[in-house]
Amino acid sequence: MQTYRFKSLSVFMLFTMSFCAEAVEPDVDTDNADWPSFRGVGAKGIAEGYPLPVSWNADPEQGQVKGILWSAKVPGLGHSSPVVCGNQVLVATAIAEEGEAPLQVGRGGRPDAADDNGTQSWVVISYDKTTGKELWRSVAHRGTPRATRHAKATHANTSVAVHGDRLVAFFGSEGLHCFDLQGKRIWSRDLGVINISKYGIGWGYASSPAIHKDRIAVICDDPSEPFVAVLRLSDGQEVWRRKRDDDCERSWGTPAIFSHPARTQVVINGWPWIVAYDFENGNELWRIHGGGDNPVPTPFEAHGSIFITNAHGAQSPIYVVEPDASGDITPTDDREQSGKLDKSDGIVWSTMKGGSYMSTPVVYGDYLYLGSSSGILRCFNARNGEKIYEKRLGSGASMIASLVAGDGKIFCASENGTVYVVAAGPEFRVQARNSMGQPCFASPAISQGVIYLRTTGNLFAVQAPNG
Repeated sequence: MQTYRFKSLSVFMLFTMSFCAEAVEPDVDTDNADWPSFRGVGAKGIAEGYPLPVSWNADPEQGQVKGILWSAKVPGLGHSSPVVCGNQVLVATAIAEEGEAPLQVGRGGRPDAADDNGTQSWVVISYDKTTGKELWRSVAHRGTPRATRHAKATHANTSVAVHGDRLVAFFGSEGLHCFDLQGKRIWSRDLGVINISKYGIGWGYASSPAIHKDRIAVICDDPSEPFVAVLRLSDGQEVWRRKRDDDCERSWGTPAIFSHPARTQVVINGWPWIVAYDFENGNELWRIHGGGDNPVPTPFEAHGSIFITNAHGAQSPIYVVEPDASGDITPTDDREQSGKLDKSDGIVWSTMKGGSYMSTPVVYGDYLYLGSSSGILRCFNARNGEKIYEKRLGSGASMIASLVAGDGKIFCASENGTVYVVAAGPEFRVQARNSMGQPCFASPAISQGVIYLRTTGNLFAVQAPNG
């Protein structure tokens, strides 16, 4: 691997420990140096405490490269988002042994499987946080894929999760794997073929693992035998498994774990049911019927409530759920059908119009921001559901990657290879349009004033001037 370094990191590293902070709780401060899993600390997509860049250019064809701390080539193909732990930036990828893995980019998300079924290696790679130098790479699994993938997806869509001195990678049909932070394998578990299909083809696996204390939650929503399971981080042994035959036909979101004084729950964005389970024993706590029939976004917590959205088909709901909800809390008010706000038992507010299909939204301050695959950015009042604005970011600004925020800015990485920086607040204002040179499908990570962005071929560290 060849690494390019453009300038030195001037922010002194407060901690360069080789292991991550302990438990990631929903109410943990978002100025933590680590971004230990998909969506960062508490799965909120927010990092504070440092100035963040507004404008940069990573594409030499668009002029002088600027604002780039370093750039590193990532072999293979994966939509796995970067994870930051101590001095390491970690990504997962699938490397084909012959040829180049095909990827459909742009409009026309037809229900096609990719011709990408040759022998592959599923790999976790660690890069030095300050220089981009590759530190280690470990092969989690090698073989031919046990299920196909969508033409716009990859065989390595999931992000790794780190807790303490353990790293967990889950590749669906290719297994659940645990490593230490030097890349040494601790254990692996085969959970069977997880063929998440629609229209008769496998669309690929995309649910990242979630960790709470010494437990890992994984979603395995193969339509033929869907289930959710919790396993021990120490040895990979199952603690409990719950069948989801009558609850879910398919889902791609990451399980969300929310810990409160009365209970800890794991929430799964599914279709036709969104369901919450007791994290200790798998007993059902509450459920919501309906919504978009391709549930991808991951639930997350903000202002003490649980935010859930999905889309595709006739509905694109947003549900804001009270953490102590119980039973069937599906909104029943007739206003729901027209997209107006609904308040019912267990629901803070909801609407059936305005949710996002692929990208997980972010709540930053008093506002909820949602990016769409059609390039629309929507803003709602996060506390009461009032719609603030709905604006188009630009031509081809399809947001597959999830939104992240910090330093008064919303970062919207797009399939067109542009990262849009939008000012936080009720007024729509695009501060910058930054070229990455390649499509962005992976969600960004933020750590100590640096944004880590993965394109289809590279990993970039972007820093504010004088950062």
